[in-house]
Amino acid sequence: MGEYRHSLDDKYRLIVPSRFREELAGRFVLTRGLDTCLFGFPMEEWRRQEQMITQLPMTMADGRAFSRLFFSGASECELDKQGRAVVPAHLREYAKIERDIVIIGVSSRFEVWSADGWDTYMSKMAGSYEAIAEKLVSTV
Repeated sequence: MGEYRHSLDDKYRLIVPSRFREELAGRFVLTRGLDTCLFGFPMEEWRRQEQMITQLPMTMADGRAFSRLFFSGASECELDKQGRAVVPAHLREYAKIERDIVIIGVSSRFEVWSADGWDTYMSKMAGSYEAIAEKLVSTV
């Protein structure tokens, strides 16, 4: 949970918030997310995601495309002693990350956003929060 603002250092390392580090046990997978952010998964959750995505039908173009984009973007990251990990260039480019980032906790994963991207997303979605909640509750 939570929202944390940081900056990448000169070696393109992000600082993983301390409250996430224990769950990650020193390693995690970072990949392309949705809405132009990155998804970070603890290894156990990554394996669950892998199992679900490999169940997508290979005979459907959307299933193949999603699998390709999701897995080809994936990179296993290791935390150093200061809780930092390098964000690979292809993922920085995808998420339009230059320096300032926002890391948010989203249940079983975390997301890494460019600060500008997160601020834009929040501005756009904040006014719809109650309407979205109402739609989702009515489908359960």
